[in-house]
Amino acid sequence: ETLTFEFIQPEGWETPSGYSNGVVVPAGAKLVFVAGQIAWDADQVLVGKGDFAAQFRQALSNVLAVVEAAGGEPAHLASLTVFVKDKRAYLADAKTLGTIWRELVGRHYPAMALVEVADLLEKDALVEIQAIAALG
Repeated sequence: ETLTFEFIQPEGWETPSGYSNGVVVPAGAKLVFVAGQIAWDADQVLVGKGDFAAQFRQALSNVLAVVEAAGGEPAHLASLTVFVKDKRAYLADAKTLGTIWRELVGRHYPAMALVEVADLLEKDALVEIQAIAALG
């Protein structure tokens, strides 16, 4: 079942690009909390060593796999937190990341945050994505 999220845009604020400032989830939705996903394949082998865009694609695909295993789809994403080791790598690949996002998620933009961190648990991981999805 497709839920209708209410996307919050405070009056007078510039419209964000690629994310929403806030998302209201309808009452009765089933929330799915997705653990931080890195660019592991199904055998927990890191994909795309040294390649930020390849790791972003795999990490996002892993988030979506968890959501789908719970019975959801990309449009059920309500919130994402993207942890990166180097925000310059994120910014340098922004156009490619947008293309990957549209390919995997479409034009659905949940509430998002980008956080640069000193390191991630997996030695060669460049990005980790944590999410919350709301299912009907």
